[in-house]
Amino acid sequence: MSASEVTTEGTAAHVNLRDSESVLQVQMIASLELNRVHYAEGRKKSLRARYYFGILFLIMNFIAWFFRDYGQGVLPFIHHIKACGKEGEDCFHALGVLRVSLGCYIFFSVMFLTTVKTRKLHESWNLWHSGHWEVKFIILLVSMALPFFLPSELVQIYGEVARIGAGVFLLLQLVSVIQFIIWWNKYWIPDEERKQRWSFGLLMSTLFYVASMCGIVYLYTTYAPRASCSLNLFFITWTAILLAAIMVVSLHSKVNRGLLSSGIMASYIVFLCWCALRSEPATARCQTKNQDKGNSDWITIIGFLIAIFAIVIAAFSTGIDSKSFQFSEDKVEQEDDIPYSYGFFHLVFSLGAMYFAMLFISWDLNNSARKWSIDVGWMSAWVRVINEWFAATIYIWMLISPIVRENKVMNNGRTVQETVDSVMP
Repeated sequence: MSASEVTTEGTAAHVNLRDSESVLQVQMIASLELNRVHYAEGRKKSLRARYYFGILFLIMNFIAWFFRDYGQGVLPFIHHIKACGKEGEDCFHALGVLRVSLGCYIFFSVMFLTTVKTRKLHESWNLWHSGHWEVKFIILLVSMALPFFLPSELVQIYGEVARIGAGVFLLLQLVSVIQFIIWWNKYWIPDEERKQRWSFGLLMSTLFYVASMCGIVYLYTTYAPRASCSLNLFFITWTAILLAAIMVVSLHSKVNRGLLSSGIMASYIVFLCWCALRSEPATARCQTKNQDKGNSDWITIIGFLIAIFAIVIAAFSTGIDSKSFQFSEDKVEQEDDIPYSYGFFHLVFSLGAMYFAMLFISWDLNNSARKWSIDVGWMSAWVRVINEWFAATIYIWMLISPIVRENKVMNNGRTVQETVDSVMP
């Protein structure tokens, strides 16, 4: 074989190799594009699914309210269920709310257990979270029906556990709200590229502080008009002290977090104080005007509906905010990662089921709430007040914890150095 033939064959082989590499490269690019399309579709379905779960949770709230206020007169067939007792008394009112809550809790617990380990969009459990709604509907019906066949003693035990679960839900909600406030503050932090943001942030911080101070004045004039309103005076005065403490800590030279986040937090704790005062029983409220004009007027109904939607929004916003509860912030997100933690999402909704039960029965398992009322009673008022104190405490701790950790590190380093110096001759 001549040298020219050898050269020709070598050139042809090189061309074939290069062509095959080009084909493989094109196939890889096409495969990556196809995967990217599949991931985008899976992410859209996943994001859409959370709204479906939110709607289901909203429906569960209305069902619980229906069983509390109107179920006994509208659903006579339940009277024949043995577990419901005489004339179905144990399946309506407070116990009816707890049974609906337990059914909702069971459903979201099943969803939690089946999706808690899901991490990637291509996993089979991702399809379960985002689809198969016919199967989920059957599971939901079974979950809602099962508690109505359980003895009342078990439902009462669930009610005791639900108090703890509702408290955990409130704690998670507080952390989520505070993390959002801190994020918003960072967004408006002044730098060379954000001069307009800085000016707007300054304006917003001023407005929030003015609003919180006006809120304190309003609470004094409306809920503590007389010196005999000692408990309300204590609640409002302590709120004002917390407001001042938050501002002082935020402006401390070692903290230096500015006024925006503290202003938002101040407004938030004033709002929580107002909610606590509004939760006091109507017969015990120390107000300038008697606001107990009946429980069927349109103001009461609108307030009730707003409260229900607020429960759903609180569960939804906390459920999709799993990043606020991550211990490590160094995780790099991949293209095929799920858009939010499914397990955490369903866990929050299961705790939210306990929370709405406590609001409907005012944290009292033997409560016989009036129609269209929600979260009214001394237990509700004290839960709100303690929630406010927790909120302020957690926020202040999040401000000073970096300084505390820094001082510990410095002290440990100083101790090590002193130990080394004492050992060295």
